[in-house]
Amino acid sequence: MKFHLATLSLVSITLGASILQNLIELPNQLTTGFIQFQNSQDKLLSLHKYLVEINSVTGGELEVADFLQKYLTSSGLTVELQQVEPNRQNVYAYFGSKKDAKVLLTTHIDTVPPYFPYTVKGDKIFGRGSVDAKASVATQILSTLELYENGEIQNGDVALLFVVGEEYNGVGMRYANDHLDANWDHVIFGEPTEGKLGIGHKGVYHFDLKVTGKASHSGYPHLGIDANKKLIDVLHRIVHADLPTDELLGNSTINPGLIDAGVAGNVVSPIAKAKILIRVSNDAAKVSEIIDEIIKSENEEYHNVELFPEQLNEPEYLNFTVPGFESTVLAYFTDVPNLQRSFKSRYLYGPGTIQVAHSANEFVTIGELRDAIVGYKDLTKYLLHN
Repeated sequence: MKFHLATLSLVSITLGASILQNLIELPNQLTTGFIQFQNSQDKLLSLHKYLVEINSVTGGELEVADFLQKYLTSSGLTVELQQVEPNRQNVYAYFGSKKDAKVLLTTHIDTVPPYFPYTVKGDKIFGRGSVDAKASVATQILSTLELYENGEIQNGDVALLFVVGEEYNGVGMRYANDHLDANWDHVIFGEPTEGKLGIGHKGVYHFDLKVTGKASHSGYPHLGIDANKKLIDVLHRIVHADLPTDELLGNSTINPGLIDAGVAGNVVSPIAKAKILIRVSNDAAKVSEIIDEIIKSENEEYHNVELFPEQLNEPEYLNFTVPGFESTVLAYFTDVPNLQRSFKSRYLYGPGTIQVAHSANEFVTIGELRDAIVGYKDLTKYLLHN
């Protein structure tokens, strides 16, 4: 890689020699974009752009973890990588040599598929992960660095944890919970909350269904056992089941998110599968019992419906009373229950809205990013001093 002397001088003023050296060692296509934004003296947009441009769909987080290690190390933090699975690493960072911290800021570095690139239209920044949750990654990092540079925090006050796998099964946070040798008094989880503090969020019941039938000619359906029809009947009962509700979190919601059924239009289906996710507002154990009863009753004739539970979590309630912050109730699920440590308080906060996350028009505004840096700084100082 070659740089013109004038370019190097300008970058050195903005970044400092140690950061520049680390950037020179990064992949060419990424370093070019980073330096371009640093020349505009906007570290926030630079870091956020860099993160979003790295494709880190769940299972492919290695490159973004590698970048964060370099970035945080060059910024003066001690960085440790946790090998969760082959080519999947959590990133833990802290100041000095003390791994324990009073406040932990954490979020995830994986995104849902499919990846789509970074673009800017007006004050909106589009791209996969732009809001969920690389907006939180960027603003958590820069809020912490600003506090440290201003002398408002010191070694042992704040640590950062960025995990893999939140969008699928929480494997990264669960691994950190079991294997990360560090302790914290307070934790701030980063997710899109529109800059408000999350009062709580729904639990989740995630399960698979498999129906085994018998193939036959569609002109003679009585010779077969139609797995598709059975799956439709089961899903209808589940979708219309009377599930527990909660005064604060509202109704449980049911999403038959994936259906894989049949072999051809002229064949009575011998197999039908579905993945169902229920956002549980109250009493996940009771919801599980209701689904079990539906499956039991549907098996009275052929015993051909199988249930495979994958995840069951109760709703979560969080701390949310901090001067200057509004609060909100959230319908989505997070890594909160996967970090089962003893905390004095737990908060959920971040830039942007969940209503555009996971969609083809996912975006965050520049103003929301800037506000989140202030928000994370204010929350951190509040927890350290109150």
